[in-house]
Amino acid sequence: MASSRDYLEFVLDQLSALDDISYKAMMGEFIIYYQGKIVGGIYDDRFLVKPTASARRMMPDAPSELPYEGAKEMLLVEDIDDREFLCGLLNAMAEELPAPKKKR
Repeated sequence: MASSRDYLEFVLDQLSALDDISYKAMMGEFIIYYQGKIVGGIYDDRFLVKPTASARRMMPDAPSELPYEGAKEMLLVEDIDDREFLCGLLNAMAEELPAPKKKR
C-alpha cells in the first residue's frame, strides 16, 4: 500500500517550524530529509525514523517496524500530533546522523 499525499502534507505541516525539511517520493512512499540528512520516511501512512540513540532515548517505548520487506527496522513515531516533540526529535537526530555524501 502506498502512502497518501494527505498524510505526507500533515507530517510536513507538523514539521513546518523547522527550516530545511524536504522529501523525495520513492516507489509510492516518501523519504524525509532534515538539513540534507535522511531522518526517516513515510511508509504505508506511518512516520518512521532511523533508530538513533536520541530517537530511542526520546521514544523508549516506540515499536520497531519494517518500512518495507528487506529493509532495516525503524522506529514508529506514535506521537505525531505533538509538533514540539517532533521538531525536538528531528533536531536531536540530526546531530547524530552523518552528513550526506558528496556526489561526484
